[in-house]
Amino acid sequence: MQWTDRIRQVKILLVVAAAVIAVASLLISHFLVRDLSKEERNRMEVWAQALHALNNADETTDVALILDVMKGNNTIPVIVVNSEGGIDDYRNISDTLHLADYARRMQQSGDTIRVDSQIVCYDESIMLKRLQAWPYVQLGIVMIFVVVAIFALLSSKKAEQNKVWVGLSKETAHQLGTPISSLMAWVEILKENYPQDELIPEMDKDVKRLELIAERFSKIGSLPEPVTSSMNDVLEHVIDYMDRRTSKKVEILRHFPDHDVQVKMNASLFEWVIENLCKNAVDAMEGLGRIDLTLFDSGEQVAIEVADNGKGIRKKDVGSVFTPGFTTKKRGWGLGLSLARRIVEEYHHGRIYVKSSEVGKGTTFRIELKK
Repeated sequence: MQWTDRIRQVKILLVVAAAVIAVASLLISHFLVRDLSKEERNRMEVWAQALHALNNADETTDVALILDVMKGNNTIPVIVVNSEGGIDDYRNISDTLHLADYARRMQQSGDTIRVDSQIVCYDESIMLKRLQAWPYVQLGIVMIFVVVAIFALLSSKKAEQNKVWVGLSKETAHQLGTPISSLMAWVEILKENYPQDELIPEMDKDVKRLELIAERFSKIGSLPEPVTSSMNDVLEHVIDYMDRRTSKKVEILRHFPDHDVQVKMNASLFEWVIENLCKNAVDAMEGLGRIDLTLFDSGEQVAIEVADNGKGIRKKDVGSVFTPGFTTKKRGWGLGLSLARRIVEEYHHGRIYVKSSEVGKGTTFRIELKK
């Protein structure tokens, strides 16, 4: 919880910092653009005065000084339009084929100065346009940085969680190993001394079940080699196991195709996934209801659906059911569905999700695997 809170705080700080940088950039750019725009307007007024002086020059006029002033404009695009709409002069414009259209756009924007019978039309300099666009470029860079930083934080969080769950699983398997070995030995002794006892085979089944559980935990974090197995048999094993360990008031219905469905998988781990979904369904129904276990085979893809008629999941919680630590039970670590997702997606390259859920009516989980 502390790690999650810290991640949330860092995300909020990053977003706030990005917003502050964006606002500051926009404000600073606005003031700079305003001042530079005024400066360019003043320069064009001086240029227009020089044009007026040139138009009215006589033998006493210092034409060289006027021309120096007019040639001093190397950045601001200028078009001089006469009273008939023709182009008398232009400067700092590369596209000379559309001067009339360009001049018309300048006049529509109001960037003009009247000089005698001529109109001086001008546009913003390239520097001014770049300065106007820069804050948006900077904003985009900041947003990319924030997104990358948040993604890195979430990836780091997920990696740390994975290490915790893998370490916990392997440690659990290690701790179970010794007492299970001891129990197996005691069961063998009991078999020899009391061969007719009907309870000893049941004890043996439970000990083997513990051994299977320890084996499953030990495989978390490794990449077990998938083997072509019967999905029908895997689901049948789960149904048999659940039938023996759940209330008779819980009915498990199977809906399988007539043919045997073969899939590359680790049968032991995949059984764990289905068991977990079925146990969650039993908990959701509070020991009374129906579970529909359906197997679909579309040729290239196999899908398994586990549906119950329990209490359902609230819409706001549907997106969090696979999050490690999330649980709606009074007791529980909230690891079952997280591990199930890991087994399906990382080990079997499949997909598991909540297909549908409605409070008071039930939930359907769906698993999709490539054949």
